[in-house]
Amino acid sequence: MLAKKICLAIMTLVLLTTVGCGFKLQRSYSIPAELAELHLSSSDEYSELTRLVRDRLRINRITLVNAADKTPTLRLINDTLERTTLSLYPTGNVAEYELIYVVHYSVTLPGEEPQEFDTEIRRDYQDDPRTALAKSREMELLLKEMRVQAADYIIQTLASIGAE
Repeated sequence: MLAKKICLAIMTLVLLTTVGCGFKLQRSYSIPAELAELHLSSSDEYSELTRLVRDRLRINRITLVNAADKTPTLRLINDTLERTTLSLYPTGNVAEYELIYVVHYSVTLPGEEPQEFDTEIRRDYQDDPRTALAKSREMELLLKEMRVQAADYIIQTLASIGAE
């Protein structure tokens, strides 16, 4: 009986400690109530990034609605992938690239000016010309991972807008 009470007390203490420190499960964001309904606008409605952001909004229980004067708007302006050379082989061929994925987007709340944001994600990518087919598949997977991370950052930004 005493062991059960001690175990219960320890579990309560652990629970209160994790709640008190602000711990949240990954991808669990507190989106403010004023963003419960949102209009999503994109230059390419069928892009992978737009689809990922739309999915993240649904997961966070944000209702997507048509544009209206009193509806907040998330506008995905553009996304770009840049590639810079990091190192070369002795033969002069590129050995390693740095991939830089940049997403430019804005959030407009009713009656306010648009707030613009940039999200930049960087990854290193080693390029071996002998394995060209495998490297192109690796590049696709890296780009997909970078888009997923960018979509998560966009949702984090929405959560932080209400905190301001």
